[in-house]
Amino acid sequence: MKADKNKVNNLLKTARGQVEGILKMVEEDRYCIDISNQILATYAILSKVNTEILKSHLEHCVKDAINSNDVDSKVKELEKIIEKMAEKSL
Repeated sequence: MKADKNKVNNLLKTARGQVEGILKMVEEDRYCIDISNQILATYAILSKVNTEILKSHLEHCVKDAINSNDVDSKVKELEKIIEKMAEKSL
């Protein structure tokens, strides 16, 4: 992975902290909308991490594939991940 590891790690640690907070909210029987808002905030962070990783993939892995005339496999990978993202979009 060529993405900025510090940035990715910090975002993932934040998401982990939010998930732990959500678990605590559930255990404390907190208000449903408050829990849902925290879940959506966690989705947003994970989406940001995914964007960082995919941008890095384009900038490094796909460019390398273009330079070595091995583009087809990278295009198929991207097609699959775009399909998955479309299925999961909110």
